[in-house]
Amino acid sequence: MYRLLRMNISNYYWYFKSAIPPKICDDIIKYGLSQTETMARTGGYGDKELAKNQVRDMKRKRNSDLVWLNDTWIYKELHPYIHQANKAAGWNFEWDRSESCQFTKYKLQQYYDWHCDSWDKGYNKPNTPEHGKVRKLSMTCQLTDGSEYEGGELEFDFRNYDPHMRDEAKHVKQAKGILPKGSIIVFPSFVWHRVKPVTKGTRYSLVMWNLGYPFK
Repeated sequence: MYRLLRMNISNYYWYFKSAIPPKICDDIIKYGLSQTETMARTGGYGDKELAKNQVRDMKRKRNSDLVWLNDTWIYKELHPYIHQANKAAGWNFEWDRSESCQFTKYKLQQYYDWHCDSWDKGYNKPNTPEHGKVRKLSMTCQLTDGSEYEGGELEFDFRNYDPHMRDEAKHVKQAKGILPKGSIIVFPSFVWHRVKPVTKGTRYSLVMWNLGYPFK
């Protein structure tokens, strides 16, 4: 059961328009493109080698390329906005750690279908800082301006179940406020969201998940 049923959430996301200077966005893009890419995966597949049919099935859900970044200067740039959103939106979630940043590239016809980032059970990673913790706050930073690509809309569905299961047309909201370059959006990790297929150009973004012990 996702936590939306158990919480009185009045703000499903909080955003900051053009928060990160364009030069820093460009620096992150340049740095990300200089690293070795990997195929984006969904949580159920982990890091194991995949058979061809597994790759095919996964790409029905998600098709993009990514690089993992762990650089302190990136966290320092973004963490203040996560703290501010957590307070301003009234969530006040307790969290104390961020996972690796995900530099994501969505090229022509690439996308990420409906999903949520969180789950009820904590990570089973003994002897690590992540052990027993769950994703509580998700953040996306828009590294390219909305004028540089078409499609690739970030959309939300605030109901408490997989949007595939019900009519989605009346319940979907696009995050149009984050289209300008350098904009940041923060939202509870249990909120369903997707990135629609890019139809022209390339969409670059930076994603960060922030962890804490499970909600009580």
